[in-house]
Amino acid sequence: MNSDQCLSPERSMTGSFEKYLTIWVGLCILAGIALGRLAPGLAKQLDQMSIEVNGAPVVSIPIAICLFFMMYPIMVKIDFAKVIQASKKGKPVFLTLLINWGVKPFTMYALALFFLGMLLKGLIGTEAMDVVKLPFGLNLPLRAQHGAGTVVMFEGVKMLQIPLWRSYFAGCILLGVAPCTAMVLVWGYLAKGNEGLTLIMVAINSLTMLVLYGVLGGFLLGVGQLPVPWQALLLSICIYVALPLATGYLSRKWIIQAKGEAWFQERFLHLLTPITIGALLLTLVLLFSFKGKVILENPLTILWISIPLFLQTLLIFALGYGGAKLLKLKYEDAAPVALIGASNHFEVAIATAVMLFGLSSGAALATVVGVLIEVPIMLLLVEFCKKTSRFFAPDT
Repeated sequence: MNSDQCLSPERSMTGSFEKYLTIWVGLCILAGIALGRLAPGLAKQLDQMSIEVNGAPVVSIPIAICLFFMMYPIMVKIDFAKVIQASKKGKPVFLTLLINWGVKPFTMYALALFFLGMLLKGLIGTEAMDVVKLPFGLNLPLRAQHGAGTVVMFEGVKMLQIPLWRSYFAGCILLGVAPCTAMVLVWGYLAKGNEGLTLIMVAINSLTMLVLYGVLGGFLLGVGQLPVPWQALLLSICIYVALPLATGYLSRKWIIQAKGEAWFQERFLHLLTPITIGALLLTLVLLFSFKGKVILENPLTILWISIPLFLQTLLIFALGYGGAKLLKLKYEDAAPVALIGASNHFEVAIATAVMLFGLSSGAALATVVGVLIEVPIMLLLVEFCKKTSRFFAPDT
């Protein structure tokens, strides 16, 4: 049986945003760098619009607003009542959870440490430093040591000065502990996978993130001698995952009761698309407006960061796809399992990096590089899935 016989009719991207996401991200980089040169104080002023706890800026209000409108349309699409159907898909659900939470965070840590902290450290700059936020509630004197950093005064605020490679390393960690719950719906669709399984796994990952994202993220940051703002991690999960999750669930229920399923699917969801796109692109412009100088002075920065992220994507895909083959899964289940593990929830990673380390941090830049490289890589993996579908058991 060839691949054409076991797959459904050809699927393609219908939205210009998904189809040209890499181009949009590239334009945001250029727009952000230009904005940073023309109005250098704008991003800084926006970053200062924050909710403070004990006198320390914790939640960037503009980023929180943007991320809510990125996350809400994802959450409102999910029928959480169908999560119970996961019990009928024991093997793929188990494999997906194992890859996402038992393997992926640790391989990301190892790859990022090897490349950024060892192999490419000299190219990044052994003496290059970054300043990031202190964990709120931590009041240390100037020149005090905290992990691998030193407390310094930066523009009138106590900050933590850490090696630049460690800041990029932190961003990679935040990507590694954020399984995708957004674009994976697109990847699974294009690969002609089981869309029902994909939706179920999106729901399960969203719920699992409420507990494991902060726990694993904090643990790996601590092992990497980076600041571990446990309170901020918890607050990040509440704002960036729990709030849109709860709002999506409740509003979906109310809208369907009031207007019906057809109106919800055909009218309401379409209204959210341009808002979601605008929020994501605006966030990227803000990030690059603050990091434009670093990129222009070190144009290969994005390349150095992308190397471990690229290898991580291929490794996790191979483990998921190979594991699905060993478990004798059907192709329709194997493709989503591999693609969910390989892709990242870059929206949450970006927002968390901004909250924990600051809009201008190398950690925030690293999470944006994740967006930049993910789309072309995932499209290649989708094509690989379709070409190799015949190696899996047919759907009977």
